[in-house]
Amino acid sequence: MPSELVESSLNAIAEVTDYVANGSFASLKENVQYLSGDGYAILVRLVDHNSGWTGEHVFVDEKAYRFLAKSSLKAGDIVIANVGANAGTVFRVPKLTKPATLGPNAVMVRPRKGSEADNDFLYYYLISPLGQSKLRSITSGSAQPKFNKTDLRALQIALPSLATQQDAASTLLALDRKIALLRETNATLEAIAQALFKSWFVDFDPVRTKAEGRDPVGVPPEVADLFPSEFEDSELGEVPKGWRVGAFADITDVVGGGTPSTKEPAYWEEGQHYWATPKDLSGMDTPVLLETERKITDVGLAKISSGLLPVGTVLMSSRAPIGYLAIAEVPVAVNQGFIAMKPKAGISNLFLLDLLRVQMDEIKSHANGSTFMEISKAAFRPLKVVVPPMTVIQAFDDVARSLYERMVGNVRQIDSLTDLRDALLPRLMSGKLRIPESQEIAEEATA
Repeated sequence: MPSELVESSLNAIAEVTDYVANGSFASLKENVQYLSGDGYAILVRLVDHNSGWTGEHVFVDEKAYRFLAKSSLKAGDIVIANVGANAGTVFRVPKLTKPATLGPNAVMVRPRKGSEADNDFLYYYLISPLGQSKLRSITSGSAQPKFNKTDLRALQIALPSLATQQDAASTLLALDRKIALLRETNATLEAIAQALFKSWFVDFDPVRTKAEGRDPVGVPPEVADLFPSEFEDSELGEVPKGWRVGAFADITDVVGGGTPSTKEPAYWEEGQHYWATPKDLSGMDTPVLLETERKITDVGLAKISSGLLPVGTVLMSSRAPIGYLAIAEVPVAVNQGFIAMKPKAGISNLFLLDLLRVQMDEIKSHANGSTFMEISKAAFRPLKVVVPPMTVIQAFDDVARSLYERMVGNVRQIDSLTDLRDALLPRLMSGKLRIPESQEIAEEATA
């Protein structure tokens, strides 16, 4: 280990706090009352750090907030999920719009005043492959992975000087700013495509405008000509004349997936085929699947009846939870937690993706289950949808495809920048890369 690195326990350089910092779990019932409406926020569920800050909240009154004050959050705090599928996932708190405290199943790490630990550097350390490896080393349990704050406090961390940490964090922040900008761009592009879909296929704006004797705004004449100027009744209510009511089974081939025995090395070791689970979709900002956590071998793939699904397949998680969506940009096999859809001839996968979004409440209403809610393929296939003429679907695809391709390119760049960010930190710590060199690399990557 280079001489400039100083190793110490996490507890020596940072405060590690949990949800019940002011008392015990037994005292929560007496002191914490949940409100049906707004109030002070308690974070109760975290999602992957690649999405920045994402969570669900419950609300409490001022008395409860004061009881939990030691776990109150402020911008920049590091929060780590310590229970469940996301155990070890690291988050950083953004600027908050209202007072909030940490919730259960997570711990907060905040550098001690006067310690030789920079908050930004510590965050990057913990999300790096090195930091994630250390967090995995204290995590136990397969059905419900978890670690406790005592083990986290004892975790040994080697840090360079405070000045080196701050310089390195500045370099890594530059990469993160570029990543954030690309994500914002993708959110805008996706919103444009969704707005167009809603206008054409939910609100039927071009049809309504033509019915009033006016030309549709912002729609080229050759596209406007594809829409009728009248409505007719259907089993789903009023729809554009000539459009039909069909089922998901009419517009897409629906298949599921499977999980070969994880105890059989021949199915997994040196796997070369992407194999997705709903977790691979859980932290996506953009519905584009380019990578999976695990890969499967030829022998393992042969155990999955749906085999390797082609590029362009639309994936929807069918349980735990229902509704994660993505388009596969690589050939991929899937586990049993998916309904995978291969659009039929003339059906755009982008049309199908947005159709699933607007139909999601209806899809979920047909789910059932005791342990967790699930929508089966048999229940999904016959669900009714309005099907426009293929010419209208193609016109939508012509517009949405260019937006989507830009999004895919941005996701590839995000992945590249993320890999670069994760690779720079250990090289900086080891002394193999100096700060000026890393800054030049970051500037080239973000130009």
